[in-house]
Amino acid sequence: MVELIITEKPKAAMMVASALSSGKPARKSINGVPYYELNRGKKDIVVGCAVGHLFGIGEVKSAKRKGWSYPVFDVEWKPIHEIDRSAAFSKKYLSALKSLCKGADSFVVATDYDIEGETIGLNVVRFVCRQKDARRMKFSTLTKDDLVDAYEAASPHLDWGQANAGIVRHELDWYWGINLSRALTSSIKKAGLFKILSIGRVQGPALEIIVKREREIRAFRPVPFWLVELKAGCSEGEFVAWHEKDKFWKKDEAELVLGKVKGHDGIVREVKRDEFRQPAPFPFDLTTLQTEAYRCFRINPKETLEIAQDLYTSGFISYPRTSSQKLPAAIGYEKIIRSLSRQKDYARLCSMLLKDNLKPAEGKKSDPAHPAIFPTGVAPKSLEGRKRKLYDLVVRRFLAAFGQPAVRQTLSVRIEVNSEIFVARGITTVEKGWHVLYCPYAKMKEEELPKLHEHEAIINRGVLVHSKETQPPKRYTPASIIKELERNNLGTKATRSEVIDTLFKRGYIAGQAIEATNLGMTAVETLERHCPEIIDPELTRHFEGEMEEIQEKHKPGEKVLDEAKSVLEKILSGFKKKEKEIGMGLITATKESEDKANTVGRCVSCDGTLMIKRGKFGRFIACSKYPECRVTFKLPSSGLVKVTDSSCKDCIHPEILIIRKAKQPQTICINPDCPSKASAPGFKERPCPSCKEGTVVLRKSIYGAFLACNRFPKCRYTERVGQPVQKQL
Repeated sequence: MVELIITEKPKAAMMVASALSSGKPARKSINGVPYYELNRGKKDIVVGCAVGHLFGIGEVKSAKRKGWSYPVFDVEWKPIHEIDRSAAFSKKYLSALKSLCKGADSFVVATDYDIEGETIGLNVVRFVCRQKDARRMKFSTLTKDDLVDAYEAASPHLDWGQANAGIVRHELDWYWGINLSRALTSSIKKAGLFKILSIGRVQGPALEIIVKREREIRAFRPVPFWLVELKAGCSEGEFVAWHEKDKFWKKDEAELVLGKVKGHDGIVREVKRDEFRQPAPFPFDLTTLQTEAYRCFRINPKETLEIAQDLYTSGFISYPRTSSQKLPAAIGYEKIIRSLSRQKDYARLCSMLLKDNLKPAEGKKSDPAHPAIFPTGVAPKSLEGRKRKLYDLVVRRFLAAFGQPAVRQTLSVRIEVNSEIFVARGITTVEKGWHVLYCPYAKMKEEELPKLHEHEAIINRGVLVHSKETQPPKRYTPASIIKELERNNLGTKATRSEVIDTLFKRGYIAGQAIEATNLGMTAVETLERHCPEIIDPELTRHFEGEMEEIQEKHKPGEKVLDEAKSVLEKILSGFKKKEKEIGMGLITATKESEDKANTVGRCVSCDGTLMIKRGKFGRFIACSKYPECRVTFKLPSSGLVKVTDSSCKDCIHPEILIIRKAKQPQTICINPDCPSKASAPGFKERPCPSCKEGTVVLRKSIYGAFLACNRFPKCRYTERVGQPVQKQL
């Protein structure tokens, strides 16, 4: 008897095989795809892997249907490499699983225990293994103990609530995304421009939230107000107090107070001290991890999830896609903390906790599938950069959840100066409690006042009137918008960051302080006027609730899909009647947004504008007054290019931002001859050490100087200035 265990990723397959094998599992491969063979008792086990989703939703082709017509609801599940060219790599994983299935007698799904993992597992079981069901392992960490327990206690069936909810979610999102995107693209085409526009079931309401904030900011009109400050002195030192009225909305009233107290000393009328206990923070759910990682390290939510997922598959933390703020005792608090104590960075903190009864602070949010995020206690051998930072954040937050409350003291002092009352406030930490465990991330404001007593004389060191203005609402950050989507029950914990990332890619929003672009504003305004249902948060929330009903097995998926089709047909029927009108509204905004996105800055040779252009040989920068002005600059052949508002300090040329996958964004000057870029003083040409026929010469690119063979592209030898290397240009 051979049992096939199906995991979600290659790394997970290795972890599962190592945990279940009594010795070292045999690693084998099919066309480069790894799998593992092992024995457990009298059972032969093979552990194979997917690579995320191997199947996706595709349209059923019909001879009657031509082009991008809509609405369309005829869908089927297909191998994802047949739908998405970028998923071509998945084909060999699919083929490998098909080969492994042939020799298997029983099947176990060991994908991540959530809706997406269940969908991945179900599709492999039904389309690859040709089975109706399979055993199901459920685990929250990829540690040996948890995996062994999950295998021994595996459910005899898939989690059909999660599986059905996953299937419906994918089909529902496909209905919404394809049909609405085709409708928008068709409308702008009828208005005279071909450009693919897209909107999704959650993207629309998410964009509407951002546009609503943008409108508030643009409509905001600042209102002036004045503050009156007292610079005070006493025997213990100096401090600042502010008039008790706080904001004066009339300048003459503030100046009246100024004139009244100027030159008069004061007296302390009241000293009020209050202590309060600040409870330990809750352990991380995914949203709070994303917002805290952004606060502490400016890591955007999408990258935080990617890093956390990698830490999970490496066995260092628990499953990150959770909405729980609870840590059940079953995870073994003491065992984890003792394991963490073996890491020198946490030894002292762990020893403090092991003296007490371990009971974590917990929040209200829960997740039926997984606990809050916690470290497993497995020590990473080497973590660098952002992975190290995020791991440290998770560990310290976990430890802080077991900490004692911090005790803080507020001090309020009322000072009378010629019948006018000024107030000084301070706040200090009396007992650090959990602050010690969460350092350096527990940044609490400390404002200490001198020791003051009632009836104590206060010296007036000066009175000032400050002119201020009310401020507009703050723009959302990549972290705060994720929190807002959660508050509005839009999307899922795993998809919210992807939704926002998509809005950036589509050009609907821009900036770290998220701003709706002209295209985003116009898209929402147009849809509000002609078909507001597309961006209606209530409709999206309704279907989120429906999918929860499916997951809890209270409602059949077919009924929800039928309702979705009916709603979409009604929306799209009204849309078609106004297609051209909608397109005219979008076309102007599209052109304005593209012009703005491609405007680099002022031309350095004339009064024209430098624009990003696309030609036969790729992207380049040229003056808008061509052919009168022939200034041009090269651009990198790969990577995303974004314009900036900054200019180079060395040569006053505009700077651009280059964004490449898995690399830090790089701001560079467009001028290849910029003095700030590396050069090679004293360089002499010499024979190429690679081809022996060419000559190593000095070349310049947008990134600066480098050395290369003059026979490029026949010889691709290059050197960094001062350090020989060989690489593909």
